[in-house]
Amino acid sequence: MSSQKPNRYVPLLLSLCIVIGILIGMFYTNQYSGNRLSIINTTSNKINDLLRIIDDHYVDTVNMTNLIEDAMPQILSDLDPHSVYIKAKDAEESMTDIKGSFSGIGVSFTIQEDTIHIINVIKGGPSEKVGLLAGDRIVTIDGEEFVGKEITSEESMKRLKGEKGTEVKLGIKRMGEKELLDFTIIRGDIPIHSVEASYMITPELGYIKVTKFSETTYPEMLVALARLGQEGFKGLIIDLRGNGGGIMQTAIQMANIFLPKGKLIVYTEGRNSPREEYISDGRGAFAHLPLVVLIDESSASASEIFAGAIQDNDRGTVIGRRSFGKGLVQQPIEFRDGSILRLTIARYYTPSGRCIQKPYENGHNEEYENDLMERYERGEFFSEDSIHQEGPQFKTLLGRSVYGGGGIMPDIFIPEDTSDITSYYKEAVISGLIHQYALKFTDSHRKILEEKESVNDMIIYLKQQNILADFAKFAQERGLRRRALMLYQSRKLFERNIFGNIISNAKDSEWFYEYLNIDDRTVGRAIKILEEGKSYPTAPQNNQSKTHQDEQD
Repeated sequence: MSSQKPNRYVPLLLSLCIVIGILIGMFYTNQYSGNRLSIINTTSNKINDLLRIIDDHYVDTVNMTNLIEDAMPQILSDLDPHSVYIKAKDAEESMTDIKGSFSGIGVSFTIQEDTIHIINVIKGGPSEKVGLLAGDRIVTIDGEEFVGKEITSEESMKRLKGEKGTEVKLGIKRMGEKELLDFTIIRGDIPIHSVEASYMITPELGYIKVTKFSETTYPEMLVALARLGQEGFKGLIIDLRGNGGGIMQTAIQMANIFLPKGKLIVYTEGRNSPREEYISDGRGAFAHLPLVVLIDESSASASEIFAGAIQDNDRGTVIGRRSFGKGLVQQPIEFRDGSILRLTIARYYTPSGRCIQKPYENGHNEEYENDLMERYERGEFFSEDSIHQEGPQFKTLLGRSVYGGGGIMPDIFIPEDTSDITSYYKEAVISGLIHQYALKFTDSHRKILEEKESVNDMIIYLKQQNILADFAKFAQERGLRRRALMLYQSRKLFERNIFGNIISNAKDSEWFYEYLNIDDRTVGRAIKILEEGKSYPTAPQNNQSKTHQDEQD
């Protein structure tokens, strides 16, 4: 019997060996796989799991903050072209246009010949109060020399901007002064005007240029309208060309000024955002004023809300070229570190039901951004027949046909005029030589220019200065070979560009737009429409409507 006793322990020994083997296997699995199963199965969020695994087990040290900061924009780029992530260090600057102000010294400047040149001193700002002048050169900042090829616009703004109440010391080189002038400036709030011009363009018609939709745009518009009202305007041109948009609520407030009570301005709707309608309340003081709105391919977002509300309600005439096509609504979400996520939560629709958003493919933002270049290359800026509108058809209140699927198509199309463009002119513009020459001319004639009392007086003076020949000499000395025939062919463009820059340098934006509008075809057509009493669209015959091209073509 004793010979059989060891056999009774064999199953027990085998079981014990199996248990020990399992424990050893689990130990080495955990050691060499990084607790793979336990980590991955702890949550349902694979992104969090991935970051934890990298942080705990990656072969090299990883700056997880930088990794996340770099990953955020990439993730959002796969959603749509307008959902964006803004790092904390860039958040304040990104809000400047929306807020309508920033804290700084109150100057506009350019960098030329490796030096900061002050172009304009903002009225009432800190720089004007201490005596800085347009034409001054900033050569030192806080006692340190700030000139040379390493000077950039970004670094200059970083040095000059700052918290309200802080001071900056500038060393200024001024023409006619042998020694540097020292100024100590206390930074303050600097307004950024979004209504850059408002004046009587004819004895009976007003003109207002709006460059963005910020928190201050609505009160600025009311001030402009009051000013024009004192001068007895009977019709209005609102110029939104080049206006990339801004705050949707501001566009709604502006549209409310010009619409009768009970008119739909815009509505928004998204997957988790129920339809929300914005209706005019009837308190607008100009609900029956003859109105024309100007747009182009750079008019986007809030500009399209305003233009779409006017067009779909048959309240006025829209003139120009097809707008950009941004119909997505972003909600800003701020993180604890100050960074901001602007996430698309809905689409906006014009009163007829159009979504103005142009087509896009997720993750193909480069193609989306190149859309304007593609429009240009296929001739859309020059011929209405080249415009591709594949979106559904909608009807305005009077039954006119309008289309969704990509921007606001104007009621009257005005092609871009390229008849006088030459390669010599394009080189002069791209090289920045026109801007450089205008600044040089302004500096040497500033006192005379500032004494001019009207745009017409300014033009008469500039035409007497033989500017085109002087510019050609200036440009040739800087490497742009003179081409007399092309200079003659593009003389109107050269004159318009150079004169415009000089007027902008010597005066203000209102003078600048007043000069440009003298021979602007789109503005000219708007004036004609208003003077003929045709700013109110009428119901189409046979229930059909077609956008027509400028009769002056």
